[in-house]
Amino acid sequence: MRFAVLLLLAVSLAGNAQEWPRQKPIQFVVGFAPGSTTDIVARLVQPKLSEALGQTVVVENRPGAGGNVAAQAVKRAAADGYTVLAVSVAFAVNPSLYANAGYEAADFIAVALGPSTPNIITVNPAVPAKNLQELIELARKQPLSYASSGIGTTTHLSMERIKTAAKLDITHVPYQPAQAVGAAVAGHTQISSTSLPPAVPQVKAGRVRPIAVTSAQRSPALPDVPTVNEQGFSDFDDLTWIGFFVPAGTPATVVARLNAEISRAFDAPDTRERLAQQGLEWKRNTPAEFAAFLRSEIVKWARAVKESGAKAD
Repeated sequence: MRFAVLLLLAVSLAGNAQEWPRQKPIQFVVGFAPGSTTDIVARLVQPKLSEALGQTVVVENRPGAGGNVAAQAVKRAAADGYTVLAVSVAFAVNPSLYANAGYEAADFIAVALGPSTPNIITVNPAVPAKNLQELIELARKQPLSYASSGIGTTTHLSMERIKTAAKLDITHVPYQPAQAVGAAVAGHTQISSTSLPPAVPQVKAGRVRPIAVTSAQRSPALPDVPTVNEQGFSDFDDLTWIGFFVPAGTPATVVARLNAEISRAFDAPDTRERLAQQGLEWKRNTPAEFAAFLRSEIVKWARAVKESGAKAD
């Protein structure tokens, strides 16, 4: 009897995989508010995916708890390829940051790693430091504070990693993501640690001075800004990234097709141009490559959360 039930389930899943995506619209559940980087990226993919699949793709924003609300909703959804989670690197951070994030990575299949951007450390122009080592020396002589995009974000944890490595005491002041770089512009804090997109216009306008990017390589958006690794550190490749996930149990054929079409959307010249305008970079990847990257990210950010003592609850 049990074998017969399992056989019927397998046949049902196979049938659903063959019919996908003809049965109903596909829903992108975005973990953050409209206008966020995650939302912008999802809406770049939306029309191209809809055209490629011949099916409506709907974007639904479910912000809350750093992406946890959306992750929990998609975790509970049917594993049929019609519900896709679009979320940031917070997906890898939150299981360590929250006492109960409401999900684990094992609840999902990694479909495609979307674009990413480095975090960037900037200072108010009145701060005399011109590079990271000068900023470290200044922090050893006088009290300094830095703004980040919020407790437990990679912008917070990147700066905490630098503080730990350099044995510094710099006061953290969390802000909303859109306001963090403005804190340094206004002089409310001497330093800001943010993702690249909101900082680039302020850097180019001379309202803040760039000190370092946290990626392994320099960013094409600000090629003259050195990396943290170039300035006396190692093993820094801290990125704010966007990823696409489906519930565990989704048929492999559906996952492969979603990966192919999302990748094709990002490969389009107009999409690449829009991403570059946001300071975002993308390179093609498979579900297996994304899953391996995700595992390393979970380990890295769990360590950073522990060392910083960050808590979201």
